[in-house]
Amino acid sequence: MLAVSPMELFELAAVVVAAGAISGLLAGLFGIGGGAVMVPVFYQLLGVIGVDESVRMHVAVATSTGVILPTSLRSYFAHKARGAVDMELLRGWVVWVPLGVILATALAAFISSEGLRAIFAVIALVLAARMLLNRDSWRLGTALPGNPGRAIFGSVLGFLSTLMGIGGGVINNTFMTLYGRSMHQAVATSSGVGVLISIPATIGYIVAGWGRPELPPFSLGFVNAVGVALLIPVSLWVTPYGVRLAHALSRRKLEILFGLFLISVSIKFGWSLL
Repeated sequence: MLAVSPMELFELAAVVVAAGAISGLLAGLFGIGGGAVMVPVFYQLLGVIGVDESVRMHVAVATSTGVILPTSLRSYFAHKARGAVDMELLRGWVVWVPLGVILATALAAFISSEGLRAIFAVIALVLAARMLLNRDSWRLGTALPGNPGRAIFGSVLGFLSTLMGIGGGVINNTFMTLYGRSMHQAVATSSGVGVLISIPATIGYIVAGWGRPELPPFSLGFVNAVGVALLIPVSLWVTPYGVRLAHALSRRKLEILFGLFLISVSIKFGWSLL
């Protein structure tokens, strides 16, 4: 590890706290756990303090899943209190989403840092295009598909979200709106999806990275305990403000904000691959 001065430590802590505030706000606003913000920020911070490139992206993704659980829970209960969550959809995914998560954590140990960043950038860009170019006529149906299609999609949702270190909102929002559900209900339900993803993902990343010598101090497998401890309190505090903002904005404004946000994330990771 490289030596870090007290001032550098203070600056790094300040950036992590700021990332926690942003991720918490986004958890409420978009029904996500904030991973799309935390992962690129953590990736950069871990590079500054000398974490090996071979595990840097893995630690960023895994630590993000550890933070997603409390922010998703708080967002979920806040949205549920407003009656906006599709409980039937969540119950149907209780098995299938975690199944995809388990497969992803098992595979993640064998994927390179560049591979994880490429996955993150491509999926974020595709979803951003969907949000920004959205038309009301873009529909795959007027009702969500039944099984086995719904079960398969739930597993794919869990798989891709875990490899990105996100709570599934970026994918589930698109899925639900393409089948005629309102953006507000999609956002609310996505907070529950984040809960289904974060629990098995955190456990899986701990197991997948256990004993790796390149990991930074205070790591449980790929999950860094210091990062989780710093991000959770701030994220929990600001999440309700994001929920209030989500219910105050129109559907189209939510889609535009969401799309611009995803483009910025995709550009950041795409640039890092050059």
